[in-house]
Amino acid sequence: MAASVDPLVVGRVIGDVIDMFVPTVSMSVYYGTKHVTNGCDIKPSMAINPPKLLISGHSDALYTLVMTDPDAPSPSEPSMREWVHWIVVDIPGGTNPVRGKEILPYVGPRPPVGIHRYILVLFQQKTPASMLEEPTSRSNFNTRAFANHLDLGVPVATVYFNAQKEPANKRR
Repeated sequence: MAASVDPLVVGRVIGDVIDMFVPTVSMSVYYGTKHVTNGCDIKPSMAINPPKLLISGHSDALYTLVMTDPDAPSPSEPSMREWVHWIVVDIPGGTNPVRGKEILPYVGPRPPVGIHRYILVLFQQKTPASMLEEPTSRSNFNTRAFANHLDLGVPVATVYFNAQKEPANKRR
């Protein structure tokens, strides 16, 4: 019998962005009717608006969501790793990011070249994230350093998808 291999390991999400962790909360992510599963392909034109998320967890717990692209500007030369697309804090468990406090507004995927990974990482907060300021730059963000700075510990859930630039004549 072949052991199943974690798609987060295969996709180098664990290693490039986060360390190994055991998921303790479920996080469902949708762009329109498309359910995002690890490693699936999402067209950038489908992801212009923030995804719909549903987070399990206790209603008295608060969560932080971070979305980054570790492949910016190019998977072979990720000199801007990680480019941060979205940060939401103080999301009550059992709800969604709309109920939280948006620190950095959502920007959809815009991969200039190659296939990029877009990673949504969820952390459980120990305390409310009051007085947190927007990062000064979206490029060269570091999810691990951000989590350490806020004492968030390891992720409780992660989902990632792939996207690549769409041909101009195929956009809808």
